[in-house]
Amino acid sequence: MKRNLFVAIGLMAVLAAPARAGERRLHADFAVDAPLDKAWEAWTTAQGLQSFFAPYARIEPQVGGTLDIWFSPDAPKGQRGAEDQRVMQYIEKSRFGFTWNAPPSIPTLRHQQTLVTLDFEAIDEGRTRVRFSHEGWGYGEDWDKCFDYFDGAWRSFVLPRFKHALEVGPIVAGESPELAPISQSIKVED
Repeated sequence: MKRNLFVAIGLMAVLAAPARAGERRLHADFAVDAPLDKAWEAWTTAQGLQSFFAPYARIEPQVGGTLDIWFSPDAPKGQRGAEDQRVMQYIEKSRFGFTWNAPPSIPTLRHQQTLVTLDFEAIDEGRTRVRFSHEGWGYGEDWDKCFDYFDGAWRSFVLPRFKHALEVGPIVAGESPELAPISQSIKVED
């Protein structure tokens, strides 16, 4: 109970803080040919995450819940992928937000947290609009590397695989079908 209170207070501080001029974020706004329920479940269930993101996923779908998405489940702790992340926003079939950490290749930032948010909106019975945002970046050379890494990872890998899994079918772990990026660029520097 105490943990949920601290998570809620932290979330309120993050959401209430005004954006600084020049703050960077990654953003994408796109549609998938899938009903809202299916798009929501792809991001908020272990089975859904495993259909496009990584071979192992665990999620507690509630504010303060744990989120693990492991790209290398057999690797040592700290090298498996997104480990020990937290669900920060969970508004049923509307908004899903979670903390995210830097990849193991940038160890100086591995324990820092950014915030990923997905908003879902039914366009009609068979199509869903998805708004993706990744923010909370720091400054400096390692943060620049991390920002560039995720610009490519989200745009060219994760979001296209999500779209493919919904519209064509799940992607088997280890397979990498040729997929077009979601957009030319999802970088936004306000």
